[in-house]
Amino acid sequence: MNHPSATRPAPDAGSAHHPWEVVQPRAAEGLREEIAANPSKPVTAVVRGVGGSGKTMLLARLARIYRDAGVAVHDSVEAALAEPDPGSAALLLDDAQLLRESTLRELLPLVSAGPVRVVLACRPWPCPEPLSELISRFGRNRPVVNLGELSSGEIGEQLRRMSGASHEPETVERIRAFSGGIPALLGHTLEACDPRELAEPEEVRLSRLVLDRFGEELGALDELARRCLTALSVGGTTHPVLLGTVLGVESTDVAPALEELRAAGLLDELDAPHPFVRNAVLALTSWEKRLAVLRVLVRNQLDRAGSVARLMCPLLGTDSALPTDPVLASGFEAAGREVLFDSPELAVRMFDSAVATGSPAVSVAARRARAVAMRGELDEAVRTADRVIVDESAPERDLAIRVSATVLAHRGLPERSAELCRWSARHVPWAGDTAFAVLGLVDTGRIAEAGELLRDWPDAGPPTSISGAGEQLARGFYDSVTGSSPDALSTLVRSASLAEPVGAELLAPDTPAAVAATVATHCGEFDVADSVLDRALAADAGGPLARVRHRLLAVWPPLLKGDTTTARRELDRVVDDPAVLPVKDRLVAIALEAGIASRDNDMSALERAVFRARKAVAEHPADLFALLPLSELAVAGARLRDRDWLLPQLREAHELLNKFDEPALWAAPLYWRELQAAIVLDDRERAAEHAAALARVSGGGQFATALSEAAEVWLRLLDGDVDEELVRKTARGLCGVGLVWDGAGLAGQAALRTKDRGTMLALLECARSLQGKSPRPYRHPADGTSGVGPSGGEGELLSGREREVAELVLGGMTYKQVGQRLFISAKTVEHHVGRIKQRLDCSTREELLARLRSLLGR
Repeated sequence: MNHPSATRPAPDAGSAHHPWEVVQPRAAEGLREEIAANPSKPVTAVVRGVGGSGKTMLLARLARIYRDAGVAVHDSVEAALAEPDPGSAALLLDDAQLLRESTLRELLPLVSAGPVRVVLACRPWPCPEPLSELISRFGRNRPVVNLGELSSGEIGEQLRRMSGASHEPETVERIRAFSGGIPALLGHTLEACDPRELAEPEEVRLSRLVLDRFGEELGALDELARRCLTALSVGGTTHPVLLGTVLGVESTDVAPALEELRAAGLLDELDAPHPFVRNAVLALTSWEKRLAVLRVLVRNQLDRAGSVARLMCPLLGTDSALPTDPVLASGFEAAGREVLFDSPELAVRMFDSAVATGSPAVSVAARRARAVAMRGELDEAVRTADRVIVDESAPERDLAIRVSATVLAHRGLPERSAELCRWSARHVPWAGDTAFAVLGLVDTGRIAEAGELLRDWPDAGPPTSISGAGEQLARGFYDSVTGSSPDALSTLVRSASLAEPVGAELLAPDTPAAVAATVATHCGEFDVADSVLDRALAADAGGPLARVRHRLLAVWPPLLKGDTTTARRELDRVVDDPAVLPVKDRLVAIALEAGIASRDNDMSALERAVFRARKAVAEHPADLFALLPLSELAVAGARLRDRDWLLPQLREAHELLNKFDEPALWAAPLYWRELQAAIVLDDRERAAEHAAALARVSGGGQFATALSEAAEVWLRLLDGDVDEELVRKTARGLCGVGLVWDGAGLAGQAALRTKDRGTMLALLECARSLQGKSPRPYRHPADGTSGVGPSGGEGELLSGREREVAELVLGGMTYKQVGQRLFISAKTVEHHVGRIKQRLDCSTREELLARLRSLLGR
């Protein structure tokens, strides 16, 4: 087959009336130009290429050149042999591979007789011995002209000639991929659709005219080759044995059929039909025939435990036309399991189609529940899982329990999740059931029950990665409230490492990586938290359900360090709208927003975060994992003078910590942020209570000790006692445990509270240096400046007094407090702020604060 409709020249081969007829590979141009330059010159050449590559068109153009030059042209060996002077005519022989061997042998003496003009065109297959000899003889004088696929550049040039305009490289590449670069198929493609509107291959609809023309060309194929092409288009593999089974023939019969398809230019380098060919064959094949072939393919793959998703995808959405068929139902089930972790949405559709074609709904319910949970539809997931759990005859009840326990935890119900895992350990065991029961029990303060489970740890069978990770997780988390913080963290990091190879297949109420990172953050080991989370994200531990949680937890370290730019960037990458997140993640996301807004002094954003936090806090219990979010919200509420709504949860948090006898790892960060809230409210008595609480846990490690020491310094600052050296030492101590923002804030606030001007300037510079900023040049106040601030540029917009006011306003002081510090009235401060706004061209307070932070390097 040579795709006659695409390659046979029109009356004027150079006409663009049929644009699909003029596509010519560049490989043919050299031979054409040589003959056009001297038609009387003897020439022997072989033009070889797959069907539709342009051989027939090239011969037609050569024939026109010869005729225009007065040279007779023959297209058969018989006519050439009948010529009295063979050298006076030109023999242009197409489809030489189809000639009888005897005819080809007759051509050998003609070529050997003397100078002749002979051009043979043939496909790569078949190649009988006489044709092979001719090709070898011709090749002594001239290399074979091989016509291959058109390149993107050649196609782009052809499109430009056709339309007079250039096309985007992406458009040209889509055209090339759809047609395979075969000139004839390219012609069909250009006739069928506008290049700019070419959609995904599966979505292209070919016109009846194009289909009919291509169908005529397929008619030139051997019957077995056509059946092979149908099987391949439906999704079959080119493995001779498997394809022979599908077609009901011997594997030895398949090889020649495949060779014919390759030679016809219908298959790509991987022996898959070109997208155009596949679409056309499927459109030309009846639904019943396609389904029959597909059914055999699916059965073969299922018998071999091979992949079936590619075969089943085209059937999605055709449930109403599909019969009840155990083969198809099994195929959909297997396809759903196959794509579950890569595409939960597709898996749900596969499971639904399995039920539609005859699978009992309960047989896929557990895996469907998992897929639904993975795509974020937690309510539907737990409903489906619960139906499986209560049905003692249902398969995969253990999976349904894991789904339900995981969803309950994400919805902020850790105690219910723990109860389910605990029940499962006794009735429907699975690797990790006891571990996650311990996790939930410890998380909610039921430490005695958790200890009992640990002491009576069951024999869970072979020591797999999952069982090992689960046991380490349970023991490490238990130790975080009863033992040594470093030991607990080390155990939890090992648990996370064991779970990494499981990747997206891990399904649990929480991942070892998330637990380890939370514990690391609580004890100031921010680098450990970053490392554990980076590795979990790289391994995709826990799949889609855990992905957002891991990325949210990764925002805590930069926030607590005071790097709000990084924290905001990373949070924005994770969350568009916290309202769509599960309760557990929503609480973290909102607390992070509040923490960023508070540190940036963005009161509008802080108000929005606190408004959203009210509902999230009400929906989530004050468990251990909520302590860090609650601590940030405590400061946020204090800054807005609106914290009554948070008091019940804070009370529950303290009751929880009391159950554990105030473990330093979990208690210290909460007490520290509550101390900051009391300072914001200028509540000396409450601040003293939190400082005392920090003193009680100060022996629980370097992090807790640093916080306790800083609390004592804060109490002295509230009493007006500013010891410059002590403040410097304590601020550096906070920075040493990662709390850079807190350390710089302590030095800055000490500077604002001292009455000694030299101490104030020195501590302000200390605050800057702790934040990694270069010292500002010092100038004596006698020169009319404050001694701090830029020496030129925008800084000169402000007078010395205005810079002093700006520094104190940025420090969070009210006009009254600034006035008291500078011994001027609040009205005068307001006047200064108004002039600063005017000088800096700021219309709002938020804009002013942002400009001042930039101007003064804060």
